[in-house]
Amino acid sequence: MLRFTLFIDNSKEGLVMTFSYKQTVQLAAIILLALVATQAVYTGLYIAKINAPRQLIWGFEGFAFTILIAFAGAAMVQTKYHQLGWSAIAGSAVLNVIQVSIGVTLFAPFREVASELETVKPLAGAILAFSFMVYYAAKVLLGMAAVAFGMAKLNSGAKALGGATVFIGAVAILANTVLIIAGRGGFLPSPVAGGTGVLATLLLALCLLSISKEEN
Repeated sequence: MLRFTLFIDNSKEGLVMTFSYKQTVQLAAIILLALVATQAVYTGLYIAKINAPRQLIWGFEGFAFTILIAFAGAAMVQTKYHQLGWSAIAGSAVLNVIQVSIGVTLFAPFREVASELETVKPLAGAILAFSFMVYYAAKVLLGMAAVAFGMAKLNSGAKALGGATVFIGAVAILANTVLIIAGRGGFLPSPVAGGTGVLATLLLALCLLSISKEEN
């Protein structure tokens, strides 16, 4: 349960919202699970060739990633052991806000102009390529976070969850790094990198949900 406390001292009185480390971790995990769900919904609609409400879905993702930055940053200064993991989560959230913002604000206008002016098509393609570059970089960071927290679960005795998270996280790092270096048109299909990144995010969230309070 979230805890709100009344802070009183000799000079002032005010209402202060406070979260324990465990509560911060749980909220971050819930946000990650919500983001995995939106990715699954969007992918399902795309495969079914249903016109997805991009503004609604991407708008929600932009909001969720923005909130995730705050909770990941808070957890990073609260934890004693997992600064790298939380730094990677916060960094990925920042990159995802940028990537979602590009999609929401620039894709449609440039696509419309490019359909009328042939000379604008390369610029529209560059906007798309830039968006995917940011997307892959965010997935690399989520893979790093998955490896970090997966190793923590391994050390705590959760071999199955920890091992799976470390493995998928490492695959996500490798796959998305390949596309950053070789480009989206390289030899590795983009959905492979994105899919492993989403799976790593799911496993990362499961690790966070079971994290122990002793790390506070």
